[in-house]
Amino acid sequence: MNDQTPTRVERSAKLKGLGVSRKRVEDVRFTQGKGNYVDDIKMPGMLFGDFVRSPYAHARIKSINIDAAMALPGVIAVLTAKDLEPLGLHWMPTLAGDKQMVLADGKVLFQGQEVAFVVAENRYINADAIDLVEVEYEELPVLTDAKVAMAPDAPVLREDLAGQESGAHGKRKHHNHIFLWEIGDEAATDEVIANADVVAEETVYYHRTHPCPLETCGCVASMDKVNGKLTLFGTFQAPHVVRTVASLLSGIEEHNIRVVSPDIGGGFGNKVGVYPGYVCSIVASIVTGRPVKWVEDRMDNLMATAFARDYWMKGRISATKDGRITGLHCHVTADHGAFDACADPTKFPAGFMSICTGSYDIPVAYLGVDGVYTNKAPGGVSYRCSFRVTEAAYFIERMIEVLAIKLNMDAAELRRINFIRKEQFPYDSALGWEYDSGDYHTAWEKALKAVDYDGLRKEQAERVAAFKRGETRKLLGVGLSFFTEIVGAGPVKNCDILGMGMFDSCEIRIHPTGSAIARLGTISQGQGHATTFAQILASEIGISADSITIEEGDTDTAPYGLGTYGSRSTPVAGAAAAMAGRKIRAKAQMIAAYLLEVHDGDLEWDIDRFVVKGAPEQFKTMTEIAYASYHQEIPGVEPGLEAVSYYDPPNMTYPFGAYICVMEIDVDTGVHEIRHFYALDDCGTRINPMIIEGQVHGGATEAYAIAMGQELAYDEIGNVKTGTLMDFFLPTSWETPTYTTDFTETPSPHHPIGAKGVGESPNVGGVPAFSNAVHDAFRPFGLKQSHMPHDQWRIWTIANDLGLHG
Repeated sequence: MNDQTPTRVERSAKLKGLGVSRKRVEDVRFTQGKGNYVDDIKMPGMLFGDFVRSPYAHARIKSINIDAAMALPGVIAVLTAKDLEPLGLHWMPTLAGDKQMVLADGKVLFQGQEVAFVVAENRYINADAIDLVEVEYEELPVLTDAKVAMAPDAPVLREDLAGQESGAHGKRKHHNHIFLWEIGDEAATDEVIANADVVAEETVYYHRTHPCPLETCGCVASMDKVNGKLTLFGTFQAPHVVRTVASLLSGIEEHNIRVVSPDIGGGFGNKVGVYPGYVCSIVASIVTGRPVKWVEDRMDNLMATAFARDYWMKGRISATKDGRITGLHCHVTADHGAFDACADPTKFPAGFMSICTGSYDIPVAYLGVDGVYTNKAPGGVSYRCSFRVTEAAYFIERMIEVLAIKLNMDAAELRRINFIRKEQFPYDSALGWEYDSGDYHTAWEKALKAVDYDGLRKEQAERVAAFKRGETRKLLGVGLSFFTEIVGAGPVKNCDILGMGMFDSCEIRIHPTGSAIARLGTISQGQGHATTFAQILASEIGISADSITIEEGDTDTAPYGLGTYGSRSTPVAGAAAAMAGRKIRAKAQMIAAYLLEVHDGDLEWDIDRFVVKGAPEQFKTMTEIAYASYHQEIPGVEPGLEAVSYYDPPNMTYPFGAYICVMEIDVDTGVHEIRHFYALDDCGTRINPMIIEGQVHGGATEAYAIAMGQELAYDEIGNVKTGTLMDFFLPTSWETPTYTTDFTETPSPHHPIGAKGVGESPNVGGVPAFSNAVHDAFRPFGLKQSHMPHDQWRIWTIANDLGLHG
């Protein structure tokens, strides 16, 4: 080795592989205004579509008169359900196995429901024409409370299901009932709870909220009638699934449909499902022979696209006198709105709510979830969580708190004595999940030490005493949260959407000069895939991440995949990338052996090259191997260096974390201040620490919004009361707390690189941390129950109800 030969450390640094805080390569174009979003797309002759929407939450449609709208110059067409019915497109299947109106068929079931689709030369004409469509409604009784919707005399909402005793997920027990999904041993759980030393009960409500991404939903449909090809650009988190659904709906063969997801301004689950706007744009383009663009406005997005949460969770938790949990019983009433349009795996109509035993060694448990129709918008999405895990985590973390009060025990200690122990992994939960790995006690002790937990409890006691003496009007709350998430939705044995197994994919092509392109079935909405997937591959194939291009979102080039949501990108597509990289490396080893005139077993991998064992001066770099694969005949080896991997994981992954929120509350005004927020995450192998920190900041901010004010609220007749950003809380830099991030690292034993995923974790762990801080502040004064969101008015009301105002 001469002085010019790079050292192993230098070669490793040049790769910018796993564990490196590499800057996001995507940001260059975004910060320079070079992003390409759906509304940036312009095509010759493009038309614009938008909806006539119902002002009522429940009404019969007596008539629709489109004459005045059609007479307006520039209006091309006005579509109604009667126009779509001959095509069989007035209803469409949902991802949950239900069916949904594309355009209102005889009645409307929620405010903002799509009634007619107006197609015009531009948006201004479109808006005028919408006002000219005359719809006569007959108002009907409205149901906005899922519990009331199940009353014997409740009005029938889904008349199309009249007489059907069974639905997609089993027997229906009421005309507004969708399904009852159960797991666990109810009889054994009830027996344990009945005979327990201590039982705590609580009804926990996780209110309806909305992902509210930066970019609303939209698409551009372009039908080429000459070639029979349909191209659909859109805000799709799962473009291949949209292509399959579009083929099923339109009858166009799937190979003649191209679906493209350009840059997406945030998704958070809101852009997984298929919306009427997509279907109507496709139909309009087929009918007119011209491209049709549909982009919803912010009020439409909040009012009519997929909501999140809306779970009433009634829990009972039992324990011994010394705090050992013995059983957990949970019944959920889930408000699904007018149609069951959730994007949950088919086998799990309640999503992964069955992770509700959390991080605790609970020997017996039962979960039952009743899905219910109401007069609200459909589509409960995984808003920055994996299929209802946030609801599950919030439920168990609230139940731990109420049990601690019942036991008169410190909540941190109660958690510690009930954690699943490190030596118990892989751990089979009472509700059927196999947790892959974890070290909860180490993470918890690190978190408590970092915030000086004992000191905080001492300060809190002193604050309470000072308050009672009239020396302060501010209370101190310490919000604890320890969560285990289940992500990486992928095992085909467990997960599918519309019958399509939730595997994922990666295709790699190494170019002759040693650079590479990788195409994946995922689609980034801000997660930094172009950065992190390149880092995975850099470590696997020995080519610098700077020389690897990542492409996603085009069904004509990317291998079939199930998309990006629920923190599945790294656990599933990231694994596919690693496995494809290993196929590349295996072939490269054969080529290197030929070039070095040794047996391939005589070689070993060394960062970016194969070296002869015992003779490291004899080697071939990946750049040299790539060139040889295209330019040299190698006996028994095909030319080129390419690989494809479709990865079906053997299990989910189970990231976990410890979050602690220190909050001060002014009882006279209801104003709160986040003094400290500490977030420790264990996402297994850390691919890019800087991107992880950014994901934690973003997810924790969304958690803060949900816990402290964000809500989709309805009045008694189904009007959306928070349908603008004046009313729907989105934190600005002024409200957003400062976060302290930390980590432990417990790799997943079954993932090729040990990664578990992190994008959803801060929301899952953050919501109970913020909420528990509010509850904890008022606990010394006898607060028994308070529902989120904890906005200023509700906090003030708590203090008032407890008699704490002067």
